[in-house]
Amino acid sequence: MGVEHFGETHRFYRYQHRKPQGWESFRVTYRETDLWVRARVNLEAQAMEAVLTCRLQLETYIASHEDFLRTLWPLPDDPFAPPIARRMLGAAIAAGVGPMASIAGAIAEAVGVSLERYSDSVIVENGGDCYLNMREETTVGLFAGPNSPFTGKIAIKLRPERFPLGVCTSSATVGPSLSFGNADAVTVISKNAPLADAAATRLGNMVKTRADIDKALALAPSIPTVEGVLIAIKDKIGIWGNVELAPV
Repeated sequence: MGVEHFGETHRFYRYQHRKPQGWESFRVTYRETDLWVRARVNLEAQAMEAVLTCRLQLETYIASHEDFLRTLWPLPDDPFAPPIARRMLGAAIAAGVGPMASIAGAIAEAVGVSLERYSDSVIVENGGDCYLNMREETTVGLFAGPNSPFTGKIAIKLRPERFPLGVCTSSATVGPSLSFGNADAVTVISKNAPLADAAATRLGNMVKTRADIDKALALAPSIPTVEGVLIAIKDKIGIWGNVELAPV
């Protein structure tokens, strides 16, 4: 969703997570970055170190590449960019948006990957954009705003053989994300979390009315590594790809 750039919102949906035995959940915040993490042990210090590394890489790069921060269009790949910035550049090129559209997914993924040496399973959620690497079947609930008929009713079921995955959502009606559409939720599943974030923005920009769902779903297969898409606007929902729904 790119919420890193656009400020803070109250993330009340975090308190709806179930916490089974054998898990530790904790929050890591630094400036605009606000992560919810679940791992086998408390890795708050390690997660904070990863956040600071991501922020340092991005802030240093942006200081000499201001267009990276401001453009709404893809920029050329830069082999000299730091790792997280290059992941964002690649995601932006694939999805056809500006690199900052992928920042929440990119930070979630970078932090999650850094924690995998300490925990055999990990979830990192960053403003509704998630990186998951799990050993068991997992469900991710759909939140499309308090007035959506789908909120709290359905979830996406993810089987263990699919992980690691990025599951990222863009919304024009929930949170501070920049969207030129009107969708309540556009959720994208991809092995590449920055790409899932960028693609959710691209598809969300297309959905201004219920009639635009089919157009956005038709574009989804052309975006590399996208495995599935779910789009909700008002009382209509559309799905493409490997999306298995489950009741909440």
